[in-house]
Amino acid sequence: MAMVDTGAVRLHVQRLGPPGGRPVTGTAVLVHGLLTDSLASYYFTVAPAFAAAGLDVVMYDLRGHGRSERPADGYTLDHGIDDLEALLDRLSVTGPVHLVGNSYGGTIAFGYAARHPERAASVTLIESEPATAAWAVKLGGILRRVVTELAHNEPDAIAWITAHRGHNTARLARGAARLARETTLGRDIPASRVLTEDEIRAVRCPVLGVYGGDSDLADLAPWLESSLPDCRTVVIPGHEHSVLVEAAGTVGGHVLALVRGAVPTGAAEAR
Repeated sequence: MAMVDTGAVRLHVQRLGPPGGRPVTGTAVLVHGLLTDSLASYYFTVAPAFAAAGLDVVMYDLRGHGRSERPADGYTLDHGIDDLEALLDRLSVTGPVHLVGNSYGGTIAFGYAARHPERAASVTLIESEPATAAWAVKLGGILRRVVTELAHNEPDAIAWITAHRGHNTARLARGAARLARETTLGRDIPASRVLTEDEIRAVRCPVLGVYGGDSDLADLAPWLESSLPDCRTVVIPGHEHSVLVEAAGTVGGHVLALVRGAVPTGAAEAR
């Protein structure tokens, strides 16, 4: 475990490299999602396979999440992009990186690529999308429900989650309630600056979108392909928003194919 001081916040970072001293062929930066997520969702799924494939894998907990510092404020999308930018500078990662983002982490990754096109080798959006006005409205609704149904009614909500989803999910929900209750995250993210259509179209590195077939985000695939100059989307049947955890091998295989500049044959509903 390592703690990296970006100058604004202390972030918990984990790094995996190729085994046996093999040469590094590229750097992958993995960005997780909101509230109940952490770098563990990568550490126990795709990160080891990425390292075995020759990548230097950088994972970190977003501010307020996991073992990273939890400031009371500063949770807009731009703060998240600033944190990623400062972290890579502190780690002396200067070359183009392969950005992989799950859910909100993909929005951060895409925003970083829009801000620093010269530092993005590729972007993978797992159950994610660029920041648009519609995205901000949707996130605002989700976060309002978290605050009203979980943070402000925690005992009853946690009891229901424990009974229906188990103790581990309840533990994660307690952390999410604390984050929503003790910080400005719920207000900051919906108020974030969003990208213009021109800014989205200006992301010219290869982009991969990976979606669960039963997720409402799968409907974004055609728009994403039509909006970006170099984009491919994959829909994995039988999965919803947790496709990274539930279909890690399939998701990881598509990401590695993107990194290697190839499209896998026999891919699940690749478009």
